[in-house]
Amino acid sequence: MDFRRGRHREELEINLIPMIDLLLVIIIFLMLTTTYSRFSGLEINLPTSDASATPDQPNEINVAVTANGDVMVNRAPVGSHDVVAIVEALRRATPEGKSPVVVINADAKSNFQAVVDVMQASQKAGLPSVSFATQATK
Repeated sequence: MDFRRGRHREELEINLIPMIDLLLVIIIFLMLTTTYSRFSGLEINLPTSDASATPDQPNEINVAVTANGDVMVNRAPVGSHDVVAIVEALRRATPEGKSPVVVINADAKSNFQAVVDVMQASQKAGLPSVSFATQATK
């Protein structure tokens, strides 16, 4: 017995237009909510040197900062940790008519503020060239 004799069965089809509309709305939503950030960077190629270490030059002022914050200018201790005292010691160590380079030898465990104080004192003393001494790894 065939009860479906009078009915014609239609083929099922998927309507793609609502699905395409939904996908377009999702794409538009993603485009509007995505932030396009451009990270700018500066690529720096540092110079390299194969030369050996140069001996102490007379155009240098060596400033040592110990682990407990004591400051020595050309192996002479500065009495105070104050910036003004360091400025006076740097001015006494500066040769006449020359602008020497201040080389800071800071202990690895020294206070960072003591090193900054030496840099400020160098600037106030009119010595803009500051360099840091490093120790080669063994």
